[in-house]
Amino acid sequence: MAISFKKLSKKFSGKKVLVTGHTGFKGSWLVLILKFLGAKVIGVSDKLVSSPSHFQLIKNRINIKNYFCDVRNIEKFKKVINKEKPDYIYHLAAQSLVKKSYSNPLETWSTNLGGTINLLEILRTYKTSCVVIFITSDKVYKNIETKKPYNENSVLGGYDPYSCSKSSADLAIQSYIQSYFIKKKKIKIAIARAGNVVGGGDWSSDRLIPDCIKSWSKSKNVDIRQPNSTRPWQHVIDIVYGYLTLSYFLSINKKLNHEAFNFGPDHKKNHKVKEVIALMKKNWKKANWKYKKNKTQKESVLLNLDSRKAILKLSWKPILKFKDVIEYTTVWYKNYYEKKIDTYDLSVNQIKKFENLLN
Repeated sequence: MAISFKKLSKKFSGKKVLVTGHTGFKGSWLVLILKFLGAKVIGVSDKLVSSPSHFQLIKNRINIKNYFCDVRNIEKFKKVINKEKPDYIYHLAAQSLVKKSYSNPLETWSTNLGGTINLLEILRTYKTSCVVIFITSDKVYKNIETKKPYNENSVLGGYDPYSCSKSSADLAIQSYIQSYFIKKKKIKIAIARAGNVVGGGDWSSDRLIPDCIKSWSKSKNVDIRQPNSTRPWQHVIDIVYGYLTLSYFLSINKKLNHEAFNFGPDHKKNHKVKEVIALMKKNWKKANWKYKKNKTQKESVLLNLDSRKAILKLSWKPILKFKDVIEYTTVWYKNYYEKKIDTYDLSVNQIKKFENLLN
């Protein structure tokens, strides 16, 4: 049975929770839901990742402590953690764009791998009890374009700098666990792997839905590179709920310590890019697109996750169906651009709607 927000609130209310990458798309939603649950949130991030920015738009309505700190600066990062002594840490800070990873591989590698190792190094000598969730990616798996879904024991790898840097970070976490954290009982660690998260408030470059929204809000066509690509489309609230569920059970079940978990929708119900566009058009009538072949960079066409482990051990599964995922997302942007509804209210209303589905 899915864990309720009421139970999560009892666990997180009044607890100090540190989120790296809190100004990013997923990070800002995680912060918002943690505040909704009554947590005391500390954010660590070096910059806003887009303009507009979901975090920038909601920050005046939430009360959190912000540290603008680059996770690649281990001394400054360590001072924040030692000062705040969080009960929970969610490590999301990353360079998360595949195209950008090609143009700036150094930043991608130093942030994704170096930043992760810095946190592991800090935790290696950390004396306070803490539950830590490392967020990697579905792209940590070596993608061989198979219909068979990847489980937590599948081979890791990656072609582009982003994928390979995330799989390397995942391996670094596993190495530190085996080398240092096996006997360090106060630090509980788990890895969460998910990808292709969508939802309102994402304005990142070179992502399908944000690219569509930015074009359609200006009544322009959008170029689609891979209309037949399938992805594990899932809403950001579903994924954040998965992260929170994992940390909840990790805090009370020592058998989950040092485990990795996939979080994805039913791999038997794949949906292509062109299906997403068609469904978005139902909620945004002026939507138009055209196919533009990508000739420069390799992109995965097929990628599926096996989430049975999370279903069996955490009682987690996506709450929102595919059509709801796309509807939630499109309606959020439509209300933002056309009805000028406050971003905080838009997001909290969807959180409440999601909470009702759990009951």
